[in-house]
Amino acid sequence: METNWKGFKSGTDIRGYGCVQTDDPLYLSNEAVMRMAKGFVAWLREKTRTDDLTVAVGHDSRVSSERIDAAVTAALLEQGVRVKSCGMASTPAMFMTTVMLSCDGAVQITASHHPMDKNGLKFFTKEGGLEGADIASILSLAAENAFVPAKRYGTLERADFMKDYAALLRRQIVDGVGRGEKPLTGYKIAVDAGNGVGGFYARDVLAPLGADVSGSRFLEPDGTFPNHAANPEDKTAMRMAAEATVESGADLGVVFDTDVDRAGCVDADGTEINRNRLVALAAAIALESAPGGTIVTDSVTSDGLHDFILAHGGKHLRFKRGYKNVIDKMIELNAAGACCPLAMETSGHAAFRENYNLDDGAYLMTQIIIRMARQGRENLSAMLASLAVPQEEQEVRFRILTPDFRAAGEEFIRDWTAFAGAQAGYTAAPDNYEGIRFSTDENAGDGWILARLSVHDPVIVINAESDSEGGVRRMLETLYAFSKERDALDISKLTAVLG
Repeated sequence: METNWKGFKSGTDIRGYGCVQTDDPLYLSNEAVMRMAKGFVAWLREKTRTDDLTVAVGHDSRVSSERIDAAVTAALLEQGVRVKSCGMASTPAMFMTTVMLSCDGAVQITASHHPMDKNGLKFFTKEGGLEGADIASILSLAAENAFVPAKRYGTLERADFMKDYAALLRRQIVDGVGRGEKPLTGYKIAVDAGNGVGGFYARDVLAPLGADVSGSRFLEPDGTFPNHAANPEDKTAMRMAAEATVESGADLGVVFDTDVDRAGCVDADGTEINRNRLVALAAAIALESAPGGTIVTDSVTSDGLHDFILAHGGKHLRFKRGYKNVIDKMIELNAAGACCPLAMETSGHAAFRENYNLDDGAYLMTQIIIRMARQGRENLSAMLASLAVPQEEQEVRFRILTPDFRAAGEEFIRDWTAFAGAQAGYTAAPDNYEGIRFSTDENAGDGWILARLSVHDPVIVINAESDSEGGVRRMLETLYAFSKERDALDISKLTAVLG
């Protein structure tokens, strides 16, 4: 079957199948991967205006990652590139090679939290991750396959960069806490790496600083992910991390996704700190050094979080779903002279301005651990005490059944906006950057409901929260009355929720 080059584009990443050789048009064969890597070289040479390139290559723990790493490396060498081979590494560390090793670019082989049969490529320059248009250009070059070998073969250097990256995080904790070279002595921290890359954080960052990490789980890399999905949004992952934290008597539990660009954590009593709670904690930390600053989040954050940010002296910009969207908005605001210290998505992607606008789960956890060690074990709970939590929340997805799903989705949003806007108790939010969000009064639902078109998939996503029992159901019943006759949608998930 012919390779579907355009289909490999997944927002600002390349994604496909990597585990088992197949004739699927999205299989990341060695040939396809080499052409993608050569496309990156051509793109990077055009961007930097030089043929003299150094590129770092790393990979996560997936079964197919070493094979794809070898294919990327071979292609770069064929194109005359100096390659720094970093082996197993986190995605944020691979960006940091452009800062600390002065690499012109970096390639990370990962599919983040996706199932073991998936894999992909992420690309970086000193300016950060690539945009979607850049990925499209690279794939177009790969499809054309007009590459010629360089006059001089490249060079290969092994670089154990994760040691340097771990040392950087250790130094941040030492300097941030200010109690000598063992500032975590007396603290117990349980790390759940989900058999991804994140085991280094317990072994090479926390333990050398005096922390007891004996309650940690699943630190050894295993690309089959035998224990749970490496994903801080996964309910099983968070439940198991909470159990490990409480059972081991840890002061804090830490959860990473496969490639450590996302994270979540657990308080000592087993309370999960993810989604809105994690955004609130990160925002409180960011606003300590940037009073009055703007916190950029995705569109599905709660009203309680909005009030929390304002109460901490900040401003809240509820922007679009997608971690790159919120990061790009932060960069745009800072370039325009605004003070924007943090961009964060509820999935756990958190980018601090002072950390190169980089979404880095290990950096986020480092900042939280510094606050805990500096201000005491009870500090995290106290920081979140004022965050209002909704009584009910629900997400429902409608699959769009027509080929032109974007047009159908936009029509749905347009018609729903008119329908809901005419309902008693529904008020359109003033800050709609994605889809349409309505606030509802006590009679109509006592909360809010957001309808948006998925960034990549033929899906309409509905999120609703309520401060009253039965409020979400009232909002979803209004949605059902609107959507039940629309043949272009599969609303079975909604009818299942409503019973």
